[in-house]
Amino acid sequence: MPELPEVETIVRDLEPELQGRTIVAADVRSERSLAGHTAEEFARGVLGQRIGEVRRRAKYILVHFENGEYLVVHLAMTGGLMVRTELDPNDRHLRIAFRLDDGKWLLFRDLRRFGRLRLLGAEGVRSLDERLGPEPLDAQFTWAELHARLAIRRLPVKAALLNQALLAGLGNIYADEALFRAMINPQRPANSLNKAETVRLHAAIIAVLREAIEGRGTSFSDYRDGHGRRGKHLEALRVYRRTGLPCSRCGEPIQRLVIGGRSTHFCPRCQPRIVG
Repeated sequence: MPELPEVETIVRDLEPELQGRTIVAADVRSERSLAGHTAEEFARGVLGQRIGEVRRRAKYILVHFENGEYLVVHLAMTGGLMVRTELDPNDRHLRIAFRLDDGKWLLFRDLRRFGRLRLLGAEGVRSLDERLGPEPLDAQFTWAELHARLAIRRLPVKAALLNQALLAGLGNIYADEALFRAMINPQRPANSLNKAETVRLHAAIIAVLREAIEGRGTSFSDYRDGHGRRGKHLEALRVYRRTGLPCSRCGEPIQRLVIGGRSTHFCPRCQPRIVG
């Protein structure tokens, strides 16, 4: 599933392509990809809209129209949003195509069709924003705030980090990577972390996200950036999907377990469950 770095990469690619452009046609090939709209309602809602700001909130892409409405895109597991100069009529995974006034196409592709697009007003976007936690890359997000949010949760710290109401945008890949960098076992209760551990975790979260954005995201199979290219960060991962391979820090084989229904990867030596 595209996480914060992947969505941020897509947004940075799309904004210069979309800002100031007008949608002149919309081809909805899969009504299942819409949330709360029929194909006809959705097409009417976007037709003729001029695009202003394109930004990210958590794992959502927000395309702000100059009339005040928003196109809100959640890529889910296999979704992708990209600009292309041509439309492939044989693209089996194309769900929605937007024709722009410069002749280019904004395409929503989705292999498994779990991604969703919807139109929201300013109040709907505010409601969405209020349900989400702070952005980990915002300057206002401090280790003290992270500590306060973890301190009231007894569930495993890995599961807590995936809670979008606690912290927005962090997903399975980068939660594993951040916990490894901070040398914290993913099974530890969230409220068991002390100040020093939380400071390390806070710094690790920021570092792994920034590095992944610089690497333009991680592509295993489906993720593509806003121009349809693969991300380059896969080789930089140190624990995620490296089960059985030697730890880059100590040489111990990386282990995998399931926490909250999600695959979790860690080094049993560098991230001991019992501390002290």
